[in-house]
Amino acid sequence: MKLIEKHNVELDENFSVIVNQGPGSFSGIRISLAVAKGMKISKNVKLFGYKDPDLEIFDLNNIKKLLDKKLIEKKLIKPIYLS
Repeated sequence: MKLIEKHNVELDENFSVIVNQGPGSFSGIRISLAVAKGMKISKNVKLFGYKDPDLEIFDLNNIKKLLDKKLIEKKLIKPIYLS
């Protein structure tokens, strides 16, 4: 949270988190998704995911391209309920 405080960021429904869904290490992706999902649950931020091959360079212009192509998804974690 020091990074958030340092840059005076307000986490609320107007804030978006973009998470890389892979490819990558299983543990790294799961940790990233868990942190992002925690931010969504606790602060009600918007949560989006993308696949690494869809984004050449991580910058604002390329993120806008992903949005235009609808390659960013809102549903990142699909829970499985077992009874």
